Amino acid sequence: MNPLKPSEVVVELDKYIIGQDKAKRAVAIALRNRWRRQQVPEDLRDEIAPKNIILIGPTGVGKTEIARRLSLLTDSPFSKVEASKFTEVGYVGRDVESMVRDLLELTINTLKSQEQEAVKDKAWQIAEERMLDLLLPKSSAPPAPRTEEAKDVPLELVSGGREESSSTREKLRDMLRRGKLDNRFVDLDVADRSMPIVEIFSNVGMEEMGINFKDMLGGVFPKSTKRRKVKVPEAIELLAQEEAQGLVDMDKVVKQAIQKVEQSGIIFLDEIDKIAGRNSTHGPDVSREGVQRDLLPIVEGSTVTTKYGPVKTDHILFVASGAFHMVKPSDLIPELQGRFPIRVELDALGEEEFIRILTEPKNALLLQYMALLRTEEVDVVFEDDAVETVAKIAEEVNNRTENIGARRLHTVMERLLEDILFDAPDMKNKRMVIDKDYVESKLKEIKDDEDLSRYIL
Repeated sequence: MNPLKPSEVVVELDKYIIGQDKAKRAVAIALRNRWRRQQVPEDLRDEIAPKNIILIGPTGVGKTEIARRLSLLTDSPFSKVEASKFTEVGYVGRDVESMVRDLLELTINTLKSQEQEAVKDKAWQIAEERMLDLLLPKSSAPPAPRTEEAKDVPLELVSGGREESSSTREKLRDMLRRGKLDNRFVDLDVADRSMPIVEIFSNVGMEEMGINFKDMLGGVFPKSTKRRKVKVPEAIELLAQEEAQGLVDMDKVVKQAIQKVEQSGIIFLDEIDKIAGRNSTHGPDVSREGVQRDLLPIVEGSTVTTKYGPVKTDHILFVASGAFHMVKPSDLIPELQGRFPIRVELDALGEEEFIRILTEPKNALLLQYMALLRTEEVDVVFEDDAVETVAKIAEEVNNRTENIGARRLHTVMERLLEDILFDAPDMKNKRMVIDKDYVESKLKEIKDDEDLSRYIL
């Protein structure tokens, strides 16, 4: 794991997320604790369980963004899932163990790409030699017409000495590297990826049955190839990819991936409030409570069967989030509550935060729109009072209708710049200054009419 200090994690998150200091500190400490656990004596290491986190707050305040940025910050395997798409075992839908399988699959693909990148130069050299074999004429004399009997006999090089052949090969190599053969076509045998697809609908994961139909059928059917006529650069790329795959030790990759997932995996469980049971007179909500009970052993620590082998979930960090408008964290089953000891409430966003969101982050909304319009050679300038007005209107609309947090800024900005975005290719005046008057004239009708703003913003 990348041993970032908690203060460094917070500094990095501050570049993209405004406010929410309590949530940033909580996830920074949790990340650092992962690294600390790796440093303690081995007999104690297995006893230290991760302290899972619940982020509580309305939509659009940065819960998902914090998790997304964490995945980019750390070298830990990371997966984001929505709790609402899982159903209790026995019902149609995804079972909760699939989140661990997905995390492992993502990690294997990432490590495989890294390994292929590491052997890229070697693969490219082998691909270049294979390309020269394809390009180099087999005989200096013009080929004679072949009879039916001789069609299956390979051509042999019968010309003079090795020196001449070697010299020709080196000249061809030089031409290849300088791009002088780029417009030439070669016939290349490539693997045919199309194969019969077998789908089986079952409420039990295929991995649990110990059967992987794709691999099994892959062994039954011989690997088919098809001949394609491609240009030299594309042919070298295809050959290099094929060689890189052959150079990667997949057993080693799978072993590393399982270890990384078990020791430093992070699963972000979004919308956990959607599976919390509501008080109702109709009896227990079997589906919601069932998902929680299915989720419990995964969060507590169990062994999940995958097609690559068993994966233990004892030390995977779970970060859950939810708006908790209709329910409370205490509506989760007690056992599950106990597995999320750290609760962090995120603050609602107001005008001051909206101004900072529009201007401060590296991916600030104003910078995004300015960059988009610069592609049309239109230079847009936002004055300070215009930014303040946009933030104020977004806050007012949130207070009057549904509070969707910072996402309201997207709807307001789209409405504000609609005409400029539409007319940009044909505009003669390539410089636009957005001031307070412009903002109020564009948004006044919507802001004043509550019914209109409810539907448009």
